Parts: sequence; structure tokens; C-alpha cells
Amino acid sequence: MTYKSLTFSVDGHAATITLNRPDVFNALNDEITFELQDALEEVAVDENVRVVVLTGSGKAFCSGQDLKGIASQTNLSYKESVEKRYNPIIKAMRGMPKPILCKLNGVAAGAGCSIALACDLIIASEEAWLSLAFINIGLVPDSGASYFTPRLVSMSKAFELCVMGSKISAGEALQLGMINKVVLHDQLDPTIRSYVDHFSNAPTKAIGIIKQMLQKSGTSTLTEMLEYEALSQEIAGHTFDHAEGVRAFLEKRKPAFKGR
Repeated sequence: MTYKSLTFSVDGHAATITLNRPDVFNALNDEITFELQDALEEVAVDENVRVVVLTGSGKAFCSGQDLKGIASQTNLSYKESVEKRYNPIIKAMRGMPKPILCKLNGVAAGAGCSIALACDLIIASEEAWLSLAFINIGLVPDSGASYFTPRLVSMSKAFELCVMGSKISAGEALQLGMINKVVLHDQLDPTIRSYVDHFSNAPTKAIGIIKQMLQKSGTSTLTEMLEYEALSQEIAGHTFDHAEGVRAFLEKRKPAFKGR
């Protein structure tokens, strides 16, 4: 597909989606949100892709909703906008049966912060920062922010971050458990590459199952999860990669996983 507000590329088993409106810090308008939905659908069905990198062009990851784009709209339905533009993005990301890496190269604010938090791993430049900035314009968190934040930090800290709308440095976000790793800015690309190399050669089916298991655990009892683990193990146990892993162990060699 051809995209106007983002770039999409596949290198080996890795797909990279780059939000590409650098002049407005990759702010989200109608076009880019619908294109992101399409790009996520494209990588979800591409069996060759085993890992997805999501990032932004220029100095920002994503500054959130393009306020200039909505300022001129009359009779705007915020409910309809969230349901049609943002919610499908978050659902596609969390339902993606392969890992999504956030290459956090700069600011992630508002819905941009929500999208970052919806990724499976966040690797951040030391220059990056996040902000649940909705409150700064009299709005409330959306795009999953009210779901992800209290699960990553304490309830009281989540409340503070949401009602203060303050800037959260990459270092502070790491300490709070919101992101996975902080590196020097010039080390962001090679660090992402190391993760890409790992996931490009990992048992993708098992990783997708683990992703769903961990999400289900947030609203399940121990008994329910024990049953779900058994079901999930039955599925994983009949994959090519499980058989290959066992063969490699017995033959004392490194497994050659195929992602299936």
C-alpha cells in the first residue's frame, strides 16, 4: 500500500512503521490514524513479518492529536472520533500476534503516549519523554491510557500522572516501569536492531500466545489462568518451533525457529 503520512518498510522479518509528519511532531490527524490502522492490518497478515517497530520521524515520536485539525470542525463528536480513529489502532496493536517494539525517539504526548504504552516493549532515547497531556486541554485519557497506566504504575501514581499532565523523562518512566530500556540517543538504532535480530529468529507463535496470556491474566482468576495455560500449551506444543526446539536441544545446537 502507498501511505502519505507514514512510511512503511519490511527488512527481513521486521516491519518498520514510521509516523511521518515531522513538521507537526507527528501529530495525529484523520489521515495518519486511518493509515496506521491499515499498516497494522498489513503487518498482522504478513506471515513473513515476525516483529514490528513503531517510531516517529524527526525529533518526535508522536505529539498526540493535531489540535489545529479539530479546531475548525463544528459539531465534532469526540466519542465517534475516539471509536473510529483511535480505538481500532489500540485493539490492532494488542491483538497483534507478534511483538511490537516502540522506538521512542522523542516526545510521546496525549494519544501518542497511549500508542507508545500499547507497544510490547519500549526502548527510549535518553532525550525522549512522555506526557499524559489530555488534562492540559481539559480532556481525559483515551486510546487505552486509563487501562495501561494503572497497570504499569500504582493507582495513585497513575492518578497523579493523568491529572497533572506533567512531563515524564525517559529516566523517570524507566523507574516507574512504564518503559523497558533507556539508551544514549546515538545508541537507539543499534539497540533496536539487537531486539529486532532477536525477535526475527524467535518462536513467534509462542510469543504471540504469551502476549495474549498476559493480557488475559489481568482480568482472570488463578483457576482460569491455569486452564488457559493448559490450552495455550496445547497450541504451542504442536508448532514447528516447539519440535525444532526439542530437536536442537537433543542435538546440542542452536534452534532455527521459523516463527510457525
